[in-house]
Amino acid sequence: MNRLGSATSPYLRQHADNPVHWWEWSGEAFAEARRRDVPVLLSVGYAACHWCHVMAHESFEDGEIAALMNANFVSIKVDREERPDVDAVYMEATTALTGHGGWPMTCVLDHDGAPFYAGTYFPRQQFSRLLAAISETWRADRTQVRAAGRRIVQALAEITAPPAAEAPRLTEVDLDRAVDVLGRQFDRQHGGFGSAPKFPPSMVLEFLLRQAERSGDPTASTMAEQTFEAMARGGMYDQLAGGFARYAVDRAWVVPHFEKMLYDNALLLRAYLHWWRRTASPLAERIARETADFLLRDLRTPEGGFASALDADTDGVEGLTYVWTPAQLREVLGADADAAAALFQVTEEGTFERGASTLQLLTDPADPAQWLDLRTRLYAGRGARPQPARDDKVVTAWNGLAIAALAEAGVLLDEPEYLRAATDCARLLLDLHRVAGRLRRTSRDGVVGRAGGVLEDYGDLAEGLLMLHQAAVDPAWLASAGDLLDVALARFGDGAGGGLFDTADDAEQLVRRPRDPADNATPSGTSAVIAALIGYSALTGSRRHRAAAEDALRQVSAMASSQPRFFGWALAAAEALVDGPVQVAVVGEAGCGPISSTAWRRRPPGAVVVSAEPDAPGVALLADRPLIGGRPAAYVCRGMVCDLPVTEVTDLERLLSR
Repeated sequence: MNRLGSATSPYLRQHADNPVHWWEWSGEAFAEARRRDVPVLLSVGYAACHWCHVMAHESFEDGEIAALMNANFVSIKVDREERPDVDAVYMEATTALTGHGGWPMTCVLDHDGAPFYAGTYFPRQQFSRLLAAISETWRADRTQVRAAGRRIVQALAEITAPPAAEAPRLTEVDLDRAVDVLGRQFDRQHGGFGSAPKFPPSMVLEFLLRQAERSGDPTASTMAEQTFEAMARGGMYDQLAGGFARYAVDRAWVVPHFEKMLYDNALLLRAYLHWWRRTASPLAERIARETADFLLRDLRTPEGGFASALDADTDGVEGLTYVWTPAQLREVLGADADAAAALFQVTEEGTFERGASTLQLLTDPADPAQWLDLRTRLYAGRGARPQPARDDKVVTAWNGLAIAALAEAGVLLDEPEYLRAATDCARLLLDLHRVAGRLRRTSRDGVVGRAGGVLEDYGDLAEGLLMLHQAAVDPAWLASAGDLLDVALARFGDGAGGGLFDTADDAEQLVRRPRDPADNATPSGTSAVIAALIGYSALTGSRRHRAAAEDALRQVSAMASSQPRFFGWALAAAEALVDGPVQVAVVGEAGCGPISSTAWRRRPPGAVVVSAEPDAPGVALLADRPLIGGRPAAYVCRGMVCDLPVTEVTDLERLLSR
């Protein structure tokens, strides 16, 4: 075994038996490179990545390739999910040098960490030639190599300089303009944005729902609803077990890349929940429930957290667990196979590879009882197949997203088990991942990792705790969220240029300090903290936290309105500030009852809701708000301006629909 056998990351442990003399990312690895006078070869990937596995089998498990790497490099293996800071810095370099990014990512660095060569997946023969050429260049022209690395680092610093601190705030006009831009990029035939591959636009959907609800914009509503329906009915959604795959390789959402990520499913659970809250769509409710059930059944860890992902491959074959041929349907269903083939779009030609098809449900079944029977039997039959591996490390940020989604689902869908799961997860993160007041990025098997939390960890966990506070009305969650946000402002802020960095001021110093305000597969750290700051200020009345949110939003205002596909979470947060945020305090129902239920179902975008007895300790929104005539009452405020309290559901509906 190499040095990866004791790593926290399952991805690193997958490489523990490679003949490559891998190191984890560390100062000791760079010191070894200096001692041997060889460059550093950095390989970045993650456990559920198909092409990471391919490159591992072709190259890192090959004795000849390993010998070249061991003789001429110090090789470092990084899990991008455990060290998003390292990944972000070198992905910027890879994209700048090659015009594209992705994983596996391969970079060659000098002894100071400056990259002078970068790429992604390399086939074995090409990788062998590359190793030889770089090694020779290092020996023959060291001065030029290191100068190239310094130029790359300097160029990246200039490209990613922060925007002007005096940028304007986002207004209703900017939000409308963002919808117009999205409308030009919308796929009117299949839903979603752009062409293939097509990723679930979770954060953009949240913005569109809020825009539609606030302004009544039919374009926003149409884009959101068409995309929701297309994703739910296509092959990217697991029609048997619930949960979404990472993305579709085609425009029509037919063929997924089969990995299932925690963050996608947490974000989509909440988005479908909000679609259902807005429209009462039965499809939306079903998808929300099934996705929540998938999280609890397939990703929950024994400690109460949620695992990162299910692998794209099973026994080295992508999709092996999930796809079906007509013959396989007959093996499980017998005479009912033809009905299942018609219902789930399974054909002799197939929609995937080797005549197999992904399962789709393009219309509501004419016979729901038959559909449920076929689905149940197929799921049982699929359970006898080999199953994909699970990356069971617990990532703070993604678990924060899961806490928020499950806590809200627990209340809206009246499912106490969802709320209990969110509570258990929050306890785990605060007890295990919070060390001396600071967050760690990951844990596994109840052992916390060494990597410090990045900005998204603070923002997403705070968001989850704020939603849990609203669902359970426990002031401890509110207090912990405030503590995390104060750390984020103190340690991640850019006092000189404004905005927020993705790493803390006392974190490990890389060749540059990463800061990327754009959303990717998850909300950016900046967007996550902005949203949580707004929620916290609404729940506590803190003007300091609201001002911090507004300052951070100004840093991304120009980019958000012109490039909304990459700033959906920030735009959604900005929606809450247009005429709010709305605060709803319900007294006298202790978290349940007709007024509380109405508040949760009818609340405007970005609103906060708490329901308990008057003057509940530690709950600022309930202070000095008594019952009205001995009856439960709702107090509604917008932007710190309050209406008269109401005691009737119809009056509350009227206030919330303004």
